Amino acid sequence: MSFAEEFEANLVSLAHVLQKKYALLRDLDKSLQENQRQNEQRCEKEIDDIRKGRAGNITPNISLTQFSEEALDEQKHSVRIADEKVALAMQAYDLVDMHVQQLDQYMKKSEERFLSEKEAAAAALELENNGKAGNAGEGGRGGRKKTRLATAASTAAASTGMTSSNMDLDLPVDPNEPTYCICNQVSYGEMVACDNNECKIEWFHFGCVGLKEQPKGKWYCPECATVKKSRKGR
Repeated sequence: MSFAEEFEANLVSLAHVLQKKYALLRDLDKSLQENQRQNEQRCEKEIDDIRKGRAGNITPNISLTQFSEEALDEQKHSVRIADEKVALAMQAYDLVDMHVQQLDQYMKKSEERFLSEKEAAAAALELENNGKAGNAGEGGRGGRKKTRLATAASTAAASTGMTSSNMDLDLPVDPNEPTYCICNQVSYGEMVACDNNECKIEWFHFGCVGLKEQPKGKWYCPECATVKKSRKGR
């Protein structure tokens, strides 16, 4: 059971407990009011009797502040009822306060967990963005997207009939853009990757290596092909 479900169940139980305590408080209050009313009537009668010199077993020379035992007992009973009302009210307050503290603790933990998850998500996003930024300038074996500059260069080459082997790119080039191929130029047009994982250049323009279409099977650049042949000849 989750905290929310348990807390909701406790609230239902709390409502029943408070309802019983409030009902008892109302009964005590009615009893207190009735007892006070009777005590006031008794005291008023005794004071009146004292003033008239007819106070029963109370002599006229006794102080007016002293009443009969019955009147004093009624007053003590009223005090006991009032104390019981205070105790019930404190119990009800403590029950509600306990649930409020539980809710405060849960809210605090939830906020801490939310902030922690938010920070973790932000860190993961930042790491992902950094990874994308780091890979943006690197070519993968699966292919490389041509930039607008590369497309423009490729279009210019096609319109002038120039191949990549003899074309001099005079378009503005981003200094941070990585270079490839034996021509040491940026990526443009169609390119092919050398299948030697240790190839220093890795990517080559079709025209620079004498290709007109994507080669079938494995393909090695001229330098890697030479090294491969020399190793076989040994």
